[in-house]
Amino acid sequence: MKIIILGAGQVGASVAENLVSEANDITLIDTSAEHLEVLRDRLELRTVIGNAASPSVLREAGADDADLLIAVTQSDQTNLCACRVAKTLFNLPTRVARLRSSDFVDYPELLDSNNFAVDFSICPEQIVTDYIKRLVAFPEALQVMEFAGGVLSLICVRAFEGGPLVGHPLKALRYHMPNVEVRIAAIYRGDGEAIIPEGDTMILPGDEVFCLASTVHIRQVMREIRREDRPIRRIIIAGGGNIGLRLARGIEDDHNVKVIEVDRRRAEFLASQLRRALVLRGDSTDEKLLENEGIDEADMFLALTNDDEDNIMSASLAKRMGAHRTLALINRRSYVDLVQGGPIDIAISPAQTSIGSLLQHVRQGDVVAVHSLRRGAAEALEIIAHGTRKDSKVVGRAIADIALPKGATIGAIVRDEMRPDGKVARRLVVMPHHDTVVDSGDHVIVFCTHKKLVRQVEKLFQVGFGFL
Repeated sequence: MKIIILGAGQVGASVAENLVSEANDITLIDTSAEHLEVLRDRLELRTVIGNAASPSVLREAGADDADLLIAVTQSDQTNLCACRVAKTLFNLPTRVARLRSSDFVDYPELLDSNNFAVDFSICPEQIVTDYIKRLVAFPEALQVMEFAGGVLSLICVRAFEGGPLVGHPLKALRYHMPNVEVRIAAIYRGDGEAIIPEGDTMILPGDEVFCLASTVHIRQVMREIRREDRPIRRIIIAGGGNIGLRLARGIEDDHNVKVIEVDRRRAEFLASQLRRALVLRGDSTDEKLLENEGIDEADMFLALTNDDEDNIMSASLAKRMGAHRTLALINRRSYVDLVQGGPIDIAISPAQTSIGSLLQHVRQGDVVAVHSLRRGAAEALEIIAHGTRKDSKVVGRAIADIALPKGATIGAIVRDEMRPDGKVARRLVVMPHHDTVVDSGDHVIVFCTHKKLVRQVEKLFQVGFGFL
């Protein structure tokens, strides 16, 4: 695809890095020559310096024959204006905009083709907030992702010595949980070696295990691999920015929440926006402040400031002073791999967390959801199967007969059971076996241990001309 990306910040750079590696033709626009030079030296892409909403700049970037515009600058106004210009002057087919303010989302008519002409809008801050909320709900997990509207969940947990299934072959799962359908999608061991699970595969202490199961059964599955953590009640949030505020609003009714903010005016604003959470003005790396606020009794400490170093320092300090579980927001991907698993239990890259929402608009075929795994090294896709046995390489075929590339596995199928009036009666989660046949309309969850496999999987699900 020929893709134009507007904005070379954290989100834009992450999108460019993901898409360049898949042999797309990428052009990146930004006002900062310095940012563009750094990315041009590292990635194979074109760069254009200028205002992303300017018609002449968009024309120079190749908007006349581009397939996709991804507007992810820091300015909502620039992103909206660029989409309108791209539609009106260049009839650019698909336009995606990053919108940080909820005002535009509350009035969807502003985004239609007669107004700002935005086909898809995303809010990375809200995506990251929702992701952290799921980690608060499942504190034992390293990652929690949902498919099929929340019916199915994929979780990543680190196996602990003493877990009922640890040290035993995977085929023992059926005896441990005879009434629960679960699938181990992949295991990562040591320095990141990917293991495709089979019945005789053993789970070892320290393994990162990716499990697929109905969302209602997730807690039961997790207990088989590691001990269950105590419920999260007391939470300290360091940083009252967009994510910190959104998260505090979302959890303050069900948790005891304290927010630490260093800026006086921002702290006053937070206090006016939050009903039950306690706002503290201070430095989250101040030992005395943490001690006074009972850090040793905190179930979870969340470092969510805009400064990577502050987040690493405050989360590490909180862990040393007794916080039960710590999470840090880290923009530099190289830092994420360095710090996770030490004093910091979970390190999150905001760009990698939100990238899936953008990738689903780039993926070929009817892709409903994309989740980036292991800091972008792997992917899980939800793809709707279409066609018939005659014109599809998937539909009407048993799992054993589908030519999946090595390293890709079909982990689950979500199948709609229809009522006589054509509406969905219920959604069934099927953990497929070698003889399970894929039907047209099935939502198929495919786990790729390396993102280079994604293109092969997409081609596999494409329908021949007979269906079209």
